[in-house]
Amino acid sequence: MPLSHTPCVRPIPTAVGIGLRAPHHDHVMARRPAVPFFELHSENFFAAGGPNRELLDALREDYPLSLHGVGLSLGAADALDAEHLAQLRALVAQVEPGLVSEHVCWGAIDGRHYNDLLPLPYTEEALALMTQRVQQVQETLGRTILVENVSSYIHFTHSTLREWEFLAELSRRSGCGLLLDVNNVYVNSVNHGFDPLDFLDGIPGERVGEMHLAGFTRKQGLGGELLIDSHNRRVDDAVWDLYAAAVQRFGPKPSLIEWDQDLPDFAVLEDEARIATEHLHARAAVPA
Repeated sequence: MPLSHTPCVRPIPTAVGIGLRAPHHDHVMARRPAVPFFELHSENFFAAGGPNRELLDALREDYPLSLHGVGLSLGAADALDAEHLAQLRALVAQVEPGLVSEHVCWGAIDGRHYNDLLPLPYTEEALALMTQRVQQVQETLGRTILVENVSSYIHFTHSTLREWEFLAELSRRSGCGLLLDVNNVYVNSVNHGFDPLDFLDGIPGERVGEMHLAGFTRKQGLGGELLIDSHNRRVDDAVWDLYAAAVQRFGPKPSLIEWDQDLPDFAVLEDEARIATEHLHARAAVPA
């Protein structure tokens, strides 16, 4: 049985939020911009006290918050890091965020952590492992989480499932929700040669709890086009088109603008959020 979301200070609205990064902390605290919600990387707030916790306490008074993890390494062969999970549990209990999310990937093995979200083979063995891990996290936190599809640059020849089949079945077995990263869907469709609309068609819309949007980088001269999920530029037109198709397919969902490198002025992120909001409003205006 899926777990229910525990009560939160402020639920996440069906609107477009912004991923808040350190260079913009002072601007947000001073200006209190009209952003529907902010998403924060969980691990940046594990330490007790200090400026980050002060920021978190101030933010939660004025904004709905989503906590997005990048370091739990759900798909690794090692057991989950008990200390990491305990710190996440304490943070979630304190913040009472509207959403909690992690990634369908691995990033650590034998005590060694890699600065990347590494893909899994889409096999029954990996599916069983991920299901157990997601259930363990949900039981520890006492709430449903969302899991996000990641970008990838290799594929495993022994995979027996398509990526979207893996995600759909993981959600069904574990009871978790899905965080659909639309940019990652498009990046993988180019890198691995599939139709991104097939991906959308294979995802159960009722399990999608949030969508992400970001920019990518094109790499040429490698024997074929390669897209890198760089999060360092505006959302590409092709990703906007796919986002419009996702909104049409699933209905309006809480959505987020991510930008992690070469950060621009905060106004650029607000403009990206404006474009995404226009897509949400356009779908809401379509007669049933």
